[in-house]
Amino acid sequence: MEQIIPDLRDAVGPVILISGVGLLLLTMTNRLGRAIDRARILKRELGALEGPERQRIQSQINILYRRARIIRASILFAVVSALLASLLMATIFIASSMEWHIAWFVAYTFIACLASLCASLIAFIGDINLSLHALKLELDGTSTAQPSPFLKTKI
Repeated sequence: MEQIIPDLRDAVGPVILISGVGLLLLTMTNRLGRAIDRARILKRELGALEGPERQRIQSQINILYRRARIIRASILFAVVSALLASLLMATIFIASSMEWHIAWFVAYTFIACLASLCASLIAFIGDINLSLHALKLELDGTSTAQPSPFLKTKI
């Protein structure tokens, strides 16, 4: 029992990381579902439209498809991060019970776990930027008044 207590202490970090990544995955899958649902709605509307309105809707659909691909990449990196954290916890316990000295493997696994999480968050930021661009297209297409100065900024 005295041998396993330090290992439990060492495994707390990866457990908390998995919990946080799980919440991120929940958010990302909700965003993916919303993007897909919105694309399906716009695709149905597309058949009845012509001219510039059709082009505007097609642009929104293209952005939604790009968003879905980015969110998929973000989800993939988050899942890899959670898997590496799980591998890290298992490695800590196995190495302790077998008395292996593989600190280098633990360190590299943790670094890869965090790098994957960073890649996931960067992709998530890309999705948010694209969603703002889609909103700008939608607002520009529905308003006959002068657009807000806040919408003139490049996204």
